[in-house]
Amino acid sequence: MLESVGALTGSPWIYAVVALSVLFDVFVPVLPSGVLVIMSATAAAAAGTGGVPHNVPDILLLTLSAATASVLGDMAAFRLAWRGGERLDRAIARSRRLTTAQERLGAALSRGGGALVVIARFAPAGRSIVSLGAGAAHRKLREFLPWSVLAGLAWAGYSVALGYLGGQWLGATWLATGVSLLALFAAGSLAAFLVRRPGPTA
Repeated sequence: MLESVGALTGSPWIYAVVALSVLFDVFVPVLPSGVLVIMSATAAAAAGTGGVPHNVPDILLLTLSAATASVLGDMAAFRLAWRGGERLDRAIARSRRLTTAQERLGAALSRGGGALVVIARFAPAGRSIVSLGAGAAHRKLREFLPWSVLAGLAWAGYSVALGYLGGQWLGATWLATGVSLLALFAAGSLAAFLVRRPGPTA
């Protein structure tokens, strides 16, 4: 696995590539940001086994890069939706998922809770829906930002841990990456179920 992405995972540019992928996947959810984070963390795990002949990513820097980019992407989507515009307003009004997110997120944040923001970070496109929904509903930044930070840290920490532990247990191989990705997708499926479930989320 490391031979395939060796030049990238062994370069300081890996942090920028991961950050850009995480930053922009709020607008393009198909970007493989989770895959990149897990592959990089799996490469980092190989340093402890002596199986890598070149530099590997630093776990802490990788986590901070992914988490920071996650929050910045959330804020970009939040501000874009806040400023709105006729086209964006019409697009949101036509989307049942965005309209529902506005209602549920507004109720959750008004009660001082925002677990929905954290849960949605793991769901496919959930981050986009919640960030745009919060902005379009003109929620206060101080209500949304702390939960966005928590969501970014939780997602980045979970993804890095999956890749690192998978690499430690199974070696820096495609098998380790595959098992870690399955665990990430399982968390995403559970998060998607919780986000779609009717009723308030505190």
